[in-house]
Amino acid sequence: MDESWKLSWQRARNHEGVTRGARAFCALAAVLAWGWWADWQAELMPVLLGVIASALTETDDSWRGRLRAQLLALGCFGLMALAVWATVSWPWALLGAMVLSAWALTLLGALSERYRAIAFGSLILFIYAALAAHASRAAAEHATPLMLAGAAWYGAVSVGWSLAMPRAPVRFRMAKLYAVLGEYLRLKALLLEPVRDVDLERSRMALALHNGRVVDALNAAKESLMSRMGRGTPPPWLQTAMHQYLAAQDVHERVSSSHEHYDLLAQAFFHSDVLYRCQRVLTLLGEQALKLSVAIQEQSRPQHWGATGRAIEDMQAAIAHQDGAGAAGTCDGAGDSRDTAPPAMLRPLRSLHALGHNLTAMAGVFAGALELPTASQDDGAVDHTLLDREPRSLGDAWSRLRAQLSARSAWLRHSVRLSLSLAVGFAVMQATADPHGYWILLTIVFVSQPQYAATQTRLLQRAKGTAMGLALGWAAIQLFPGALVQAALLVFAGAVFFGARHTRYTLATAAVTMLLLLSFQQMGNAQGVIAARLLDTAVGCLIAAAASWLVWPHWQSRQWPQLAAQVLQTQALYLRAILAQYASGKRDHLAYRLARRNAHNADAALSNSYSAMLKEPRGVRGNVQVMASFLRLSHTQLNYLSALGAQRGAQGVQPVDDAAQAMAGSLLASLQELAQELERAQQQQQQRGMRRRRAAVAVAAPAVQQVLREFGGAPQPQLAHASSHSLMAAQLLLVGKVFPQLQAQARKLVEPEAQPLGQG
Repeated sequence: MDESWKLSWQRARNHEGVTRGARAFCALAAVLAWGWWADWQAELMPVLLGVIASALTETDDSWRGRLRAQLLALGCFGLMALAVWATVSWPWALLGAMVLSAWALTLLGALSERYRAIAFGSLILFIYAALAAHASRAAAEHATPLMLAGAAWYGAVSVGWSLAMPRAPVRFRMAKLYAVLGEYLRLKALLLEPVRDVDLERSRMALALHNGRVVDALNAAKESLMSRMGRGTPPPWLQTAMHQYLAAQDVHERVSSSHEHYDLLAQAFFHSDVLYRCQRVLTLLGEQALKLSVAIQEQSRPQHWGATGRAIEDMQAAIAHQDGAGAAGTCDGAGDSRDTAPPAMLRPLRSLHALGHNLTAMAGVFAGALELPTASQDDGAVDHTLLDREPRSLGDAWSRLRAQLSARSAWLRHSVRLSLSLAVGFAVMQATADPHGYWILLTIVFVSQPQYAATQTRLLQRAKGTAMGLALGWAAIQLFPGALVQAALLVFAGAVFFGARHTRYTLATAAVTMLLLLSFQQMGNAQGVIAARLLDTAVGCLIAAAASWLVWPHWQSRQWPQLAAQVLQTQALYLRAILAQYASGKRDHLAYRLARRNAHNADAALSNSYSAMLKEPRGVRGNVQVMASFLRLSHTQLNYLSALGAQRGAQGVQPVDDAAQAMAGSLLASLQELAQELERAQQQQQQRGMRRRRAAVAVAAPAVQQVLREFGGAPQPQLAHASSHSLMAAQLLLVGKVFPQLQAQARKLVEPEAQPLGQG
């Protein structure tokens, strides 16, 4: 039992939600204790609101980064409070200041997650300050210092916490990364099922959508590591975490690899158990990833019983048996039996060997993920440099902000939409003389998101959470009339809010609503709060919902040509980086990892956009089937390129032959050409008022057609052997066969959805 409690404590201590809640609990408990000792009445609420606003600006960061962010947040808070103090006596001046602040702060959030959190917290504090000030400058002068003091207090708690426990957020993100990798491995294993008439397209779509989650987890882990990297040598624990991150990148590239169309493998080896052997290895590796996730979180070592090793031995024996069977009875062991295999089996056998090698190498990556490699293992081949995407100077930040001043920018649209929503909410508040009308504005800020689908999801969660929180708060007041018990429940509700707001927003809303109700009860002002909270939340949700539909909406279908172009461009750059690795030797330096990550980021952006589009109104979704086909094909093409990347240095570095080089150059040119055509098509659509027209997309890419004429039949004799040359040629041939299908779907993306026969 003691060991169980110890493991539970370690798991909880490294969970981000628990640590966020614990920080909020400490800060709120200290405020209430001080207020109890100082006999605060009207002073309590402004301090609590300052603590909440400061906590909303918190992101995963080192203590130095958190200190800089806190100082910047306090500066923004001061500006917001000053704006409220200067305009609170004139409602329409206050409205102008709020609208301008909402527009500017929302654009500021386009810089990075850190600035997005600071902007959000600053806008919330603006509304809190206006709420506390009511219609008097004197009230503003009284409440503003208390709010800033509460914000500074939570900032001090946050910085101290980050200084004392810097490892927990990194462990949490690494554990989450390996957990989603384990699920990706499980989904990939389903593709190896050698069963006739299996729905591979559905499995590939599930894989493409989950790949977006894996990429998000990789990016979160990278940012967590980046924020803690100093100028000197990192501490051993950070070096280990960095090694785990790079191992996860390697696993992701390997598990993303596809060496052949799975229908062909299933047909070629339908009467053999070799694909089941490969599937078992992949499934066990997925379980190993989940065990590794738990081990990272609990700071323990995963328990293995040798099942993966035995499964790999069985897989290799099954592959060797297939070599013998494919050699038509040639079993003398001299040379490679694949040389004497029937021509129809050369291609499946070569892909099967590549698959087996990839799975074996992936198991080796997992085996060494928990410990740093020795000098003999590393040999300086791995570059641990990370790219910092934060603005490096004021000039860099300004150039990024200017880039958002475009009608294509989701952040500019969101800033305009949010500003107009707040203006409507303020007008409703003034027209109804609602004393709690600022809750309308808070609801609008909390539920409004850049995407229509995210806004609709958030406002439903907000409505349900508010109703739950009011019911729980009323029950708590009735059941526990004592002030001390209510204060304890208030602190607990605040901890739940901050612990759950990123993962379970309905629960978080219920908690903060309960906190609000208990706070008013502590001050003796709870009369009529429940009805006002319900009504104002409903009004705010309705305004936000209408704005997301009517005010400059950012429909996903209209962004697809641009997103598709980014996918093609980044895949072309990824292919170029792979070719450079084959020419110079395998080296996971920053340039290669950046090309690989950009390709996967673009693929994830496409899959996330598709998921969001399915939640939008049917009339604005566009051609869903075409977009789904493009997403599946682009992800399949990325899988074929990833197989090339995973095989770097597998059998020694040799110069790439002329045939493979010509094929690669043709594919590069065609990918870039199609990307440029998609970009031009979207620009022309926007210039013509978004009228759908037939875009000038090339009917066919001559370079790719020439490649397919040359290599589109049976594998050529010079490309049939399982060397680094033949693997590259085989993978490029697979990419070349996918590309014309991608091109056809890309053409449909920018064509009219319905067109009479004989026209165009």
